[in-house]
Amino acid sequence: MQKHSTEKSQRLLHISSCRGVGLKTVERLIAYDPTLQSIFEMNVKDLLSEFRLTEKQASDFYRDLRKPLEDLIQLETHSYQFITRFDSEYPPMLRQIYDPPAVLFYEGDLSLFQKSNSLAVVGSRYPTQKALPTMKEILLPLIREGWCIVSGLAYGIDAIGHRLALEEGGATIAVLGSGLRSIYPKEHIQLANEIANRGLIISEFLPKQPPSKWQFPLRNRIISGLTMGTLVVEAQERSGSLITADQALEQGREVFAIPGSVLNNNSKGTNYLIQQGAKLVMSSEDIENELLFDKQ
Repeated sequence: MQKHSTEKSQRLLHISSCRGVGLKTVERLIAYDPTLQSIFEMNVKDLLSEFRLTEKQASDFYRDLRKPLEDLIQLETHSYQFITRFDSEYPPMLRQIYDPPAVLFYEGDLSLFQKSNSLAVVGSRYPTQKALPTMKEILLPLIREGWCIVSGLAYGIDAIGHRLALEEGGATIAVLGSGLRSIYPKEHIQLANEIANRGLIISEFLPKQPPSKWQFPLRNRIISGLTMGTLVVEAQERSGSLITADQALEQGREVFAIPGSVLNNNSKGTNYLIQQGAKLVMSSEDIENELLFDKQ
C-alpha cells in the first residue's frame, strides 16, 4: 500500500472492501458523512436506520468495518497501490460518469490517466484475419501521435490493441474484470505484466477477486468512461462490445465502428452500430477529426 494516501482515502478503501455495500450504498455513506469517519462509529442499528440495508448487509458490513484493512484485502504483503475518488490523481474523464468506481487498484504509470487523447478499443474475442491489418491502418497513426489505447485485456481485439500500443512504444491502459492478482485470461499474464511495466493496469475489484460474469459489464463502463470515444472493430450481433458501446453513449462519449461485409458474422454488430448512428471509420483521421473537434 502506498504511503501517500490520506486517511480519508484509506477509510473509503476500507468501506469499499467490506461485504454488504455496493456502489450506491457507498455513495449514500459519502453523502451522509464526506469524511466517512462517523461510519466507523456506527452500530448495526444505526446502519439499518440510515442506509436502507438488510439485516444481513448491515451485520456483514459492521463486522468487516472492524477487521484490519489488510485482512479484507487478503494479501500477504502491503504491496498493493490504489487511488480513490478523493485523490487528485483520479482520472478526470472517469470522474464525470454516472457511476464512477470509488476505488481503483493499479500497477504502472498513473500519469496516463491525465492523457486527454484516449480511445477505447473493443471487439470480438475471435477476430478474423483482417482484424490485425485493419487495426494497424486505423490505430498506428493515433498511437504514434500519442493517443492512449484503453481496452480490457480480453482475447482477440483487446489484446491486439494493447500489443500494437506496446510495440510502437505507445501508451495503453488495461482495465480488468477481476483483481490485479487474479489476471484473466491466464494466458495474458505476461501481457498484463508488460502493460504494468510500460503502461497502466487497473481494477476496481479487490486484488485477489477472481473473474465472474457480473463483473465484466462493470469493467466495460470504466473502459468507455476513461476515454473520449470507443472504437468497435469487429463484433457479432450479441456481443459484450455492444454493451461497452451502449455505456459510452450513456456517458455522452462518441462511438465509432469499422464497417464490414454483410456476409461476415463479425461485422453484424459493427454494421448495426453504424445503422444506429455510430461514426463509420475508414481511417485514423475519422476518429481524430471527430474527437479533437469535440474538444475545441
